[in-house]
Amino acid sequence: MTVLDDRALNRATLARQLLLDRADLPAHDAVAHLCGLQAQEPQEPFTGLWSRLRAFDPAELSDLLTGRHVVRTHLMRRTVHLLTADDVLAWRTRHDAMLRQRVLATYRSDLAGVDLDELAAAGRAVLADGEPRSMPELGRAVVGRWPGPGPRPLGEMLAAALIPTVQLPPRGLWRVKAGARYAELSSWLGRGIDPLPPDGSDPVGEALVRRYLAAFGPAASADLRAWCGLAGLPRAVAAVREELVTFRDERGRELLDLPGAPRPDPDTPAPVRFLPAFDNAILGFHDRSRIIDDAHRGLSVAGERVVLVDGRVAATWAAKDGTVTVGPLRRFSGAERTAVGEEGRALASFLFDGDGDGDGDGDRDSDRVEIAAFPD
Repeated sequence: MTVLDDRALNRATLARQLLLDRADLPAHDAVAHLCGLQAQEPQEPFTGLWSRLRAFDPAELSDLLTGRHVVRTHLMRRTVHLLTADDVLAWRTRHDAMLRQRVLATYRSDLAGVDLDELAAAGRAVLADGEPRSMPELGRAVVGRWPGPGPRPLGEMLAAALIPTVQLPPRGLWRVKAGARYAELSSWLGRGIDPLPPDGSDPVGEALVRRYLAAFGPAASADLRAWCGLAGLPRAVAAVREELVTFRDERGRELLDLPGAPRPDPDTPAPVRFLPAFDNAILGFHDRSRIIDDAHRGLSVAGERVVLVDGRVAATWAAKDGTVTVGPLRRFSGAERTAVGEEGRALASFLFDGDGDGDGDGDRDSDRVEIAAFPD
């Protein structure tokens, strides 16, 4: 069986994640291809798409949100994701049990004795008037019936698990700050959520396997599980296995992949890319060594924005007062420092000067980037 080293896996991941070459795709198609973008920080998907698309206009994504073509909702791993309307309607029911289990893991003692079906019915009755509500408001609306847990556990269980909901605009719009207010998903989209098939088959699980590999592969079953949070996918993997090709990584794990998916030459040059907080190019794997060193793995869950140099996490970055500040995690060569500066200036133009065009060219004459020295 062919062994793929970390560099080969890195280039495959960059290609699938649209980070090796910026893509000529509409924002909607990019969100669909990526199986959604992690989005608990509302502005981060804009940077994620700017780094991936050749001519990204942030107004396009805002219009998709207000037009109800993409939504912000709790799904994979119980975290907030930006997903297409079609995907969330198809995938939501398959995630129900996982969402309940993950909220219960946080509030098990608080919610002991609460009948979750009764709680869900009470929450739907509250939302039936069509008025969006925050999590605390949802909790306060039902706390009289279940005073023990308090509003927070009740509100989170309702909005993140029991009731398929969306976070409504203006939250998530370009350069807008707004709190999270929830409405029922089916009401907002005007379409019902797909039910699970009565025969016990798992077409959604099988679709998730294929879609995940198209956007993240080659990958192990453990990587798939780490991305979506679903434990019950071995049968789905088994059902599609004959469609797939297999490899091994340097640690001996079996890797699955789609036969025609891109696997570029490991020596393919990789441009500098600035990734937003919690980007799934890093979080979408159990074994993240293809893109980030183990010593820096904690950055991927701490909300740090990172810079890819030669395809790997090599710096953190922040943006404030018109300047992008870069903190190297290793020493840069002169050429790397120049490339980081050019891409950072393009990002500063996008973030601060206007809507930006996402072409990655930047303004070479402007001093919009500060790159800290790597300590001796």
